[in-house]
Amino acid sequence: MNKRHTLQRLAACALAAAAPAFLVACSEAKPSFTSVDVTGADYAKAFELSDHNGKVRHLTDFAGKVVVMFFGYTQCPDVCPTTMADMAGIKKSLGADGERLQVLFVTVDPERDTPELLKAYMVNFDPSFLALVPTAQQLPEVTRDFKIYYKKVEGETPTSYSMDHSAGSYIFDAKGQLRLFTRYGSPKEALTKDIQTLLKAG
Repeated sequence: MNKRHTLQRLAACALAAAAPAFLVACSEAKPSFTSVDVTGADYAKAFELSDHNGKVRHLTDFAGKVVVMFFGYTQCPDVCPTTMADMAGIKKSLGADGERLQVLFVTVDPERDTPELLKAYMVNFDPSFLALVPTAQQLPEVTRDFKIYYKKVEGETPTSYSMDHSAGSYIFDAKGQLRLFTRYGSPKEALTKDIQTLLKAG
């Protein structure tokens, strides 16, 4: 009985020692990102907005693609064109995988940003980029849902105002889940790697 009890104890100890290694081997490695990882956030989950072609768009329209979503306006002097130019460069650098990257530009200035103007603005960077145009009623709702700050700053004339606004971008994976927030000015190389990681995950 003593020998049998000893063997049982040795077997139990062996299983206990092996358990951590088994758990590590079976667990999925968490991807590492340079951008802010916001996976599981309870905001920025969906939208219903018309694009510059007049088609109503939803996040689900872009299933299978990594989506980068930025809020800005066409008369923005620096942040907006720089961000769009960076995204155009990133898409080009991805080669064939660039077809699985969708950039969305949401205007915070629908008063001046007409669909025609926005379409021309997108073409300047990449013809596949889409601008989304909230109505005056939708703008407060979508910016609240996406935690975006914006404020009209009066100019010398009624039409020469500017818009203060958040300068970062949200990134959704190919399943439509919010994964990352990238701050304005982040290195393009690091952002490209983050997008590649999400593209590989599918």
